[in-house]
Amino acid sequence: MTEQRGESADCVGPVLEANETSRALVAAIIKTNSAVVVHDRGSYLRVLVPRRCVLSRAAIEAELGRAFHLPGDLESLMPSYKGTVRMTGDEVSWSWKVPS
Repeated sequence: MTEQRGESADCVGPVLEANETSRALVAAIIKTNSAVVVHDRGSYLRVLVPRRCVLSRAAIEAELGRAFHLPGDLESLMPSYKGTVRMTGDEVSWSWKVPS
């Protein structure tokens, strides 16, 4: 396995601003995915999941207790991400894509 800066090369996921809403997103990611690693860097949270990370609007809203609009509300909290991202109004996913 190839390692990059202490993390598995095939891990994917968002980098989120460190705030209450982002922590709710992290909680939803942890409930929805397995083997989640979160690096708290003070001003931001780096979330890493092997190969594929999925986050649904419903899971976010269950954590927040209020409406959350994808993709707009997520984009305002996510300055970066790792992987190939796909967003709809109901779900966002980050996937590892093996180069051809």
